[in-house]
Amino acid sequence: MFVSQKTIIINREGKILALHRSLTDPSRPLTWDLPGGQLEEGEALEANVQREIQEETGIKIGDFKIFDATASLNKKGEYWVQIGYLAEVDMPDIVLSYEHDSYAWLTKDEFLKLESSTKIKRFLSKIN
Repeated sequence: MFVSQKTIIINREGKILALHRSLTDPSRPLTWDLPGGQLEEGEALEANVQREIQEETGIKIGDFKIFDATASLNKKGEYWVQIGYLAEVDMPDIVLSYEHDSYAWLTKDEFLKLESSTKIKRFLSKIN
């Protein structure tokens, strides 16, 4: 079983932080994503969320909440649990990791029009 956690980070203007995966990213290159990643064995859920967000964006998040969770088999027959979080931030400086080559602050509708995964679009569709 695998656990993936993603966070919808919303700024004070109500826009969502979208990350563009780099060409060299081994998973879904050149698509748009949310900050987050796979839970490592023995890692607490909250510690994973904070670590992934800081590694990918440079943002330190203190307050976030779960808003959605689902489980399913992927095309490879792997069982995945996916957890979605919400967090609000002021206008932080973004420092991208090697996994991403750009970012944008977008409305939900703008984000949904971009090339992204079904999981990301599902999480986005759950928020107002």
